[in-house]
Amino acid sequence: MYEVYIHVPFCLRRCGYCDFNTYTASDLGGGASRDHYAAMAIREMRLVKQWQIDHGITEPAASTVFFGGGTPTVLPPSSLGAMLRAVDELWGLAPGAEVTTEANPDTVDHDSIAALRDLGFNRISFGMQSAVPRVLKTLDRTHTPANVTQGVKAAAQIGLRSSVDLIYGTPGEDMGDWRYSVQTALDLGVDHISAYALTLEPTTAMGRAVAHGTMPGPDDDDEAAKYALADAMFTEAGLDWYEISNWARPGYESRHNLGYWRNVDWAGIGPGAHSHYNGVGRGQDVRSWDIAHPKRWAQAIDRRDVPWQGSERIDAFEHAEELIMLGVRLREGLDCTRVERAVARIPGHKGAKTIEGERGPHADPIDDLVAEGLIEVHGTRIIPTLRGRLLNDALIERLYEAYGL
Repeated sequence: MYEVYIHVPFCLRRCGYCDFNTYTASDLGGGASRDHYAAMAIREMRLVKQWQIDHGITEPAASTVFFGGGTPTVLPPSSLGAMLRAVDELWGLAPGAEVTTEANPDTVDHDSIAALRDLGFNRISFGMQSAVPRVLKTLDRTHTPANVTQGVKAAAQIGLRSSVDLIYGTPGEDMGDWRYSVQTALDLGVDHISAYALTLEPTTAMGRAVAHGTMPGPDDDDEAAKYALADAMFTEAGLDWYEISNWARPGYESRHNLGYWRNVDWAGIGPGAHSHYNGVGRGQDVRSWDIAHPKRWAQAIDRRDVPWQGSERIDAFEHAEELIMLGVRLREGLDCTRVERAVARIPGHKGAKTIEGERGPHADPIDDLVAEGLIEVHGTRIIPTLRGRLLNDALIERLYEAYGL
């Protein structure tokens, strides 16, 4: 399976909580402008394709393409379509490929969504965040709840699948606000909803306000209660969790998101985008990341360099850790047989054993996690409970210990 992620680093306005690699200027110089962005991204795709050829990497046709940001829809549909055509020309698009763009609800309308459909897009992810105007104001969002409704309705009429993103834990958001936002998202009739806890970095405007005491910070207990409420409401409405922060009706899961958590190959295009390749060179996985600033990214492309800021090889120890970390985020669970095989490949690892029976060699610590209500065990798969999802970081550490990592 192969995926392509295209990062569009432009926004009309930078939200106070956002620490993504985004810029509000329309032209950052050196070819890094909204007008020239599609052409530069296509040039990077060609460089990446040549790098793959030079390293003996043969990828299948892309099964998913995801445009993220930033706000991809600040670019005209023609620019997004040009980048999608380049993916098809260089790697091909698999039959039925999932092609998604993120969208700020106030940057699209019926005509632009129709244009995206005609260009090959079949899914759109709206940044809803909240249905409460004062919460949106705290988050510095420019759209209104009505924008979201109009966008989702237009997408449905045109034939695109829609998803909405929510954020919980905004300062000043009470439980009634959150319940209203969740219900409003459900009332839209979408088949996929993501819900993320607000996290603050000290370099953001909101992070600085919290540090200076002019705004209250997120509360862990409050966020846990809001997560549990959302999970219950989504489940009752027929949306099942399939990844800690994502719920969908059966068959409507984001295949692109699942690919990340399953550790497939993907190419990241655009400033700051990450890529991942399995088994390059000496058999180790490779992770790379692009230069973050658009101007320096464009300058590297002008030199005909793959615009990587850096890369690293993932050794056997790190690979085993990643299998655990990624696996326990998913409803399909952690495959213990894969972990045992990965642990067995760690040079000099004393605890590496072959799976014995259904439960594997670490029955006692696994039994402890079951008894504490953190996991369920189905055959050779470990699946986090609601409590395990809420305490996921602690669960991962306990599993590292169980496997001697």
